[in-house]
Amino acid sequence: MKVRRILVVAALGMALLAGCATTEQKPVAAQEKSLYERLGGKAAITAVVDDFVGRVAADNRINSFFATTDIPRFKMNLVNQICEASGGPCKYTGRDMKTTHHGMGITNAQFDALVGDLVATLDKFKVPEKEKSELLSVLGPMRKDIVER
Repeated sequence: MKVRRILVVAALGMALLAGCATTEQKPVAAQEKSLYERLGGKAAITAVVDDFVGRVAADNRINSFFATTDIPRFKMNLVNQICEASGGPCKYTGRDMKTTHHGMGITNAQFDALVGDLVATLDKFKVPEKEKSELLSVLGPMRKDIVER
């Protein structure tokens, strides 16, 4: 399964704002598809999440944080979070990042290791640089809610 792209929340918002600023609207066919559609939908997102979680499980820098995690539930929440953020029909119902990571003592280096694992997965699925950057721009603001030291 080929994954084409990942997460464009900020870009979609900017595109919508830019589109509202002019009276000339693009025809529906010429408008860019949602990121969710460009990704290939939930099945493609699930494939990325499956590979990513496998990488994290094998990463001794961070896998101890997931030792007691309900992995099937974690994967489901992650798929739904990405699906919703990319404009798909899913609804993320998990806890917010600050509550989830409170008291874990996660460092910047550990957060960066997780991001590195994600980038490796995106590279495996040949996700273009633009989309990788869009995803990282969504993850960047989460750092403040996840990193504690």
